[in-house]
Amino acid sequence: MSNQELKTLEFAQRDKMKRDLALLEAALYVAGRPLDLKTLASTLKTRSAKKTFQLSKMLVEEYKKRDTALEVIELEDGRFVMQLKAEYTPSVQKLATRPLLSVGPLKTLSYIAYRQPVPQTQVITVRGHHAYHHLKEMENLGLIHREEKGRTKIIRTTAYFADYFGLSHDPRVMKQQLKSIFNDFTKPSSSEEK
Repeated sequence: MSNQELKTLEFAQRDKMKRDLALLEAALYVAGRPLDLKTLASTLKTRSAKKTFQLSKMLVEEYKKRDTALEVIELEDGRFVMQLKAEYTPSVQKLATRPLLSVGPLKTLSYIAYRQPVPQTQVITVRGHHAYHHLKEMENLGLIHREEKGRTKIIRTTAYFADYFGLSHDPRVMKQQLKSIFNDFTKPSSSEEK
């Protein structure tokens, strides 16, 4: 093979890799939730989990080099997600067009996520009787699961909840992530400090 043919082949391979990275980026952007390697591989029209994983890791590294508000991260269970960096959320949260939940149900949901598994009676005691409506709304959205246990129900968040909010499926890790998020929200912003 001549030098020119080698250069042409290398150029074609680099071009294909750029297209594949762009496809992964597009898939993560459009999905708005974590995607597993099988789903990402289907986007690339390949069966190679190894190739998909390598390209996904490259995209993670590429985003680390960028100085933008977005990041692509690998979750502990091997899925990848594109999300807004936590430090930007408080500044732009009000611009979200359709919040999933209003403030009251969101507070109830955060309590459940942090305390899970939690008895429904405890949620009602802490959040008040209006929390019954919150629980029904969250259950209809697939964010929580209620399981009968004696005269009460035990409440846990679902895999969809973890996916939607970009959190780990492992409750212990999720609690640490939530603790970090709560700490970020309780820190005064630079404008409040002045």
